[in-house]
Amino acid sequence: MNQLPDHSRMTAPDDGVAAGAMLLDVKNVSLAFGGVKAITNVSFDVKKGEIRAIIGPNGAGKTSMLNVINGFYTPQQGAITFRGRERRAMKPHEAVGQGIARTFQNVALFKGMSTLDNIMAGRSVMMKRNIVWQMLWHGPALNEEIEHRQKVEEIIDFLEIQHIRRTPVGKLPYGLQKRVELGRALAMEPSLLLLDEPMAGMNLEEKEDMSRFIIDVNQQRGTTIALIEHDMGVVMDLSDRVVVLDYGKKIADGTPDEVKNNQDVIDAYLGVPH
Repeated sequence: MNQLPDHSRMTAPDDGVAAGAMLLDVKNVSLAFGGVKAITNVSFDVKKGEIRAIIGPNGAGKTSMLNVINGFYTPQQGAITFRGRERRAMKPHEAVGQGIARTFQNVALFKGMSTLDNIMAGRSVMMKRNIVWQMLWHGPALNEEIEHRQKVEEIIDFLEIQHIRRTPVGKLPYGLQKRVELGRALAMEPSLLLLDEPMAGMNLEEKEDMSRFIIDVNQQRGTTIALIEHDMGVVMDLSDRVVVLDYGKKIADGTPDEVKNNQDVIDAYLGVPH
């Protein structure tokens, strides 16, 4: 029987940024595909330790913005500053190396692999032994494997998925697959966690569970979170600040109360005062 996790050991690595200081700064970013403008001159920041929501109608440029932040897309204009380092172009593996991890709108797991192995895949970017040592699975490589396996077991306990640790994820219900994907992202020990519609397709109970884990990741692990979400109840309950996009442009930025009472947001997205 697994012991309860020691949350004091499950903290985000020290990134040299003080709590409440700016961790990520998006400055005048524009992104276009041919003649189609996905993002136009958008600026916002994410502070260390907060939950920052990005909302807007379908096609507003939200996922494109996450793809810019973690290096899937290179903007034609603007820059991203993360942990004090400014850049315009970065590969996804470089983003992971700097402390940015993400989940996806559509679950992107290895369906034939177990929960444990999927989360272990997230640790692969942190393994230092070369492929020869890993193939031999001896000495330093074996010790490293044991160390990383312990971290994964802590995440499994943290997310309360001990009962499915050996189950192929393709056999799991959708809500649990989303939780496994969250676990894989946490295995990278990010300073900034990007969540793309973590509640999409979930029933009420699954949303409540995921909301609880997002809060725990933020408060207990000290992980800064930027999330895209369409469920406005979730957004208003979870987030410290909200930025709103519409047709690739920023139309509002502020606290949940400020945003939900903003007339431009009501007209473009909410439809009626919330």
